[in-house]
Amino acid sequence: MGQTPQNVTDAELTVLQALWEFGPATIRQLTDRLYPGGRTSDFATVQKLLERLEAKGCVERDRSGSTLLFQPRIDRDELMGRWLRVVAEKLCNGSLMPLLTYLVKGKSLSARERQALRALVDCWFFSSWLRRRSLRSPSPGLPRWRPLQASQASRPDKSKSLLRSIRTL
Repeated sequence: MGQTPQNVTDAELTVLQALWEFGPATIRQLTDRLYPGGRTSDFATVQKLLERLEAKGCVERDRSGSTLLFQPRIDRDELMGRWLRVVAEKLCNGSLMPLLTYLVKGKSLSARERQALRALVDCWFFSSWLRRRSLRSPSPGLPRWRPLQASQASRPDKSKSLLRSIRTL
């Protein structure tokens, strides 16, 4: 899977999206979804796209049954992350911050999406703060900080409610 994401063409991406949406499928099933009422040449096109995706490490064949099934080896988030890292490397000297800033300031996010993004950032910040805090060496004379046990918590866990708000997007 060392291939760069630019190697995935738009046609190959369409096949990957069908596999992500519907799960493992045969060439015939993919052809019927992508080319309803398709011809023999459409079947050959899907077969060639799957061969190329397999060579790039994006899909794999399942030969265990009587029919040949194809399934994705990478998920949508992984491919998106690879593309974003390449864009950040090429346009922003490797920093993702200009991309995130553009998305937030570009008003392409709805109010609900901005709220969920804020909850995600807050959750990430809080969890990274806890990790840093627990790894810090204790001050002389003070006990090492440890996370509270659930029975010791005096209020409901905020991270669960933050994650719930992210999932409702």
